[in-house]
Amino acid sequence: MALVDLLHELREFDTALIANTIGYIDKTPAHEFYMGNSIQSVTPTLGPTVGVAMTCQLDSSTPGNQANPEPHLQQLEQILELQEPVVWVVQTVGSRPDHECVLGDGMAKELFSVGCVGVVTDGGVRDIEGLLSIPFAAYSKGKTIHHCALNYKEINNPVNIGGITIRSGDVIHANNEGVIRVPTSCLEKLPTQAIKMRSFEQDVHRFCRRTDSTPRSNRKRVEELLKHYGFSI
Repeated sequence: MALVDLLHELREFDTALIANTIGYIDKTPAHEFYMGNSIQSVTPTLGPTVGVAMTCQLDSSTPGNQANPEPHLQQLEQILELQEPVVWVVQTVGSRPDHECVLGDGMAKELFSVGCVGVVTDGGVRDIEGLLSIPFAAYSKGKTIHHCALNYKEINNPVNIGGITIRSGDVIHANNEGVIRVPTSCLEKLPTQAIKMRSFEQDVHRFCRRTDSTPRSNRKRVEELLKHYGFSI
């Protein structure tokens, strides 16, 4: 299956379900693929965001910054060449972390026009109503009001955000509950396995609502269902 088609299929699932599925079918430790809770959606009504990462490090907070737009133009051109939707992943490295702001709705429109569907950053973003109207998803440490000139330090380099490392080309899955990096080792089989996980969870929720069940009987039934759907305990 082409990557662009696979990403489209993954968008049918919420991020928690994808994370649960990865936990059962892949040996990657959970703390290596999901971001910590410091990174939150500020556009929670837009649904899941799925795309390939394009990374950079920039400084948007140090007083006296000089803008250097050439790296940004290079990334816009790179996004335009890709068939897959892109998630811009930005690590901030300025001297005033609480004042970092990497994007507003003007820049988001520029990114969206070349195929970028959202941003993940440990800085701030602004113009939330404008982002929602595009629609352009944003996952950040919060909202802010202003920024200095954007000074790019590196592009397409490994970045660390929310406690995990992201590289350009990694697959990102995110929604209003958090952000994960999908391990390459399970990517191709993930849609099929996610369907099974959704059915498994629906079955569990169904029998847990029964009034004649007990904690031990519920646990036994969960183990039986895991085997039924082919998930290792």
